[in-house]
Amino acid sequence: MSSEPPPGSGMPPEDDPFRKQPPPGEPGGPEGPAGPGGPGAPGAGAGSPYDTPPGGQPPPYGGGPYGGGDQPTDPLAGMPPLADSGRRTLARLIDMVLVGIVVWLLSWGFGVTEYTVDGDEIEVGKSFGQSIIAAVLYIAYDTVLISRTGQTLGKRWLGMRVADLDNGATPSVQTSLTRAAVLWLPFAFCCACVWTIIAGGWSFFDRPYKQGLHDKAARTVVVSTR
Repeated sequence: MSSEPPPGSGMPPEDDPFRKQPPPGEPGGPEGPAGPGGPGAPGAGAGSPYDTPPGGQPPPYGGGPYGGGDQPTDPLAGMPPLADSGRRTLARLIDMVLVGIVVWLLSWGFGVTEYTVDGDEIEVGKSFGQSIIAAVLYIAYDTVLISRTGQTLGKRWLGMRVADLDNGATPSVQTSLTRAAVLWLPFAFCCACVWTIIAGGWSFFDRPYKQGLHDKAARTVVVSTR
């Protein structure tokens, strides 16, 4: 039987290279019972830094890097470091320029311009048409690329990726769509500059996960890949 989750379940595939791994010594971990450090393996008697010493107190955080017991679990355990907010902003600007060029070309090709002034008349319909094109393209761009690799072109070029906060995996299509919609719908239809500053700039002040408002809605974080 396949280990792949059912389509649309929102669960990352088992072979996702970015999925969080269990801590060393735990079942399924890199040195668990099925791995080289399991019972009976050479050096297995040497113990682990998380073992309780004879007659001593158990280690903090429940005996492992993920925490346990009464201690809170750190969702970032096992993930790369969070990406710098400045680099995130630059990557977003790159994506905006790339998609914006396509929006302009399609708007020009279909005769849909931002607005046309004819005396005192402003053709609002054309402005709305361009907003529709922009919303569809920006959301599709983010959703497809993030759900496939966790990276838009801007993020790939600057060495970062989007990760699911719960398990570190590449976000599902549903998660990526939620993230993209929160970011791009207001941008396309109103107050583009203001919303971009608020949603993306939130990561400069958010603690401890450096999330933008779109990350909070989708429960994602942006981590460095280099």
